[in-house]
Amino acid sequence: MKILLTHSPEAWELYYGPRALAGLRELGEVQLHGGKQPLQGEALIRAAEDCDLIVSYRQSPGPAALFERLPKLKAFLRCAIDIRNVDVAAASRAGVLVTQASAGFVTSVSELVLGLLVDLSRGITRSTIEYRGGRVPSATTGKELKGSTLGVIGYGAIGREVARIARALGMRVLINDPYVKDVEQTPFDELLKESDYVVPLAVATAETENLLDGNAFSKMKRGAYFINVSRGNLVDEAALEAALDAGQLGGCAMDVGRAQDQTPTPRLAARPDVIATPHAAGLTVPAIEHQSLETVAQAAEIVRGHVPKGAVNAEHWKRRP
Repeated sequence: MKILLTHSPEAWELYYGPRALAGLRELGEVQLHGGKQPLQGEALIRAAEDCDLIVSYRQSPGPAALFERLPKLKAFLRCAIDIRNVDVAAASRAGVLVTQASAGFVTSVSELVLGLLVDLSRGITRSTIEYRGGRVPSATTGKELKGSTLGVIGYGAIGREVARIARALGMRVLINDPYVKDVEQTPFDELLKESDYVVPLAVATAETENLLDGNAFSKMKRGAYFINVSRGNLVDEAALEAALDAGQLGGCAMDVGRAQDQTPTPRLAARPDVIATPHAAGLTVPAIEHQSLETVAQAAEIVRGHVPKGAVNAEHWKRRP
């Protein structure tokens, strides 16, 4: 088997790791991408022309042409949950298996949410920036998490963990997720009105595009805080900026946005009332290895001709080893 790992050297180090690479090398010949830029389009097709498997970084899409022009390709393994930029229908027509990884970053992301909650409430970043600039910051009254209300929009694995942590801190937790039946629901508008902190954790779909828009921000409690660690697609950034300008929001924290690779938009991230991290919420060793080692396990099953856990189009897989 010949396996292409599409991660750039930096991405390989941060998002895949040596243990997973060693595991792939036990299964076959591994071809690494040596360029700094994401491997995409024609460059990806050329790099994979003799490969049986592609293990794909999130910045390497899987368009229809990839599956149509690589007759030797047997499977496209995405080292992430998000496969929106993979043309699964085209892969199925070509008989190529597509897989995705499961969520291994629940703890990592949830812990960052906790850190952002504390930072927004106590002005840690703001004070640090002032001190580093040679200025003495003014002392301001902080906000305790205990007794405050957290609104969680989207009650998947991360939403449940964030809610668990918040309750352990003595916070009141409101939840809105129309697709979940095993939890008490708070209507969307009521959640916005009642919450001191709003954390959207919904999946990015056409339905949730700009879920947090001007109308939503206007319904939030004045001075409330907004934290986005899900996807930039959920937020109308112009409306967010307007809400910050108007003082409707007390502040914002974001790990994602509409810049390249879902990172925060630099203009927003540079604001003094915004705390931003570069799409790094899931960037811890346990979280990364969960997904990268999962692709190794998937590749091992594929080499044996078996359908692995995480396959999304197994019924169309014709190019078996």
